[in-house]
Amino acid sequence: MNVSELLTEAFGRLPDLVRSAVEGLTPEQLGTAPAEGTNTVAWLVWHLTRIQDHHLAGVTGADQVYVTGDIAQRFGLKPDPEDHGYGHTAAQVLSVRPESAAVLVEYYQAVHERTLAYLGGLTAGELDRVVDESWDPPVTLGVRLVSVLTDDLQHVGQAAYVRGLLQN
Repeated sequence: MNVSELLTEAFGRLPDLVRSAVEGLTPEQLGTAPAEGTNTVAWLVWHLTRIQDHHLAGVTGADQVYVTGDIAQRFGLKPDPEDHGYGHTAAQVLSVRPESAAVLVEYYQAVHERTLAYLGGLTAGELDRVVDESWDPPVTLGVRLVSVLTDDLQHVGQAAYVRGLLQN
């Protein structure tokens, strides 16, 4: 298995996890925090998708899916390319209000398809390319991809947990 196949396999597990975390939930359920100051299912899935969209656009030079079309508006938000959830207050978490679970799935799927297209041509030699010099040490493409993947897995697991809390 080469690096492209490995990363494609790893990222390929996310769409089903995203779908299972949100499908069947109403907009009200998606936007309900299980306790004051905690994250909602909507925010968790929006955030993990925003990070993947933001970071992959950064390494590929493409526009973010979020700022093209009407995706942001379907969340009740403005298409700000730097709004990805880091540093959000409790009020900002609650302001992420998707029209439906389908909007979360559609946005994730669009970002996922772009990610797979990029990973399909990736070679091992590219993983050492520095993609962010603002850190010490500078962040390589390999580190960035692993960071996105682990962030996504962590947040989709949290979303599934919050879903369980809301349904019980």
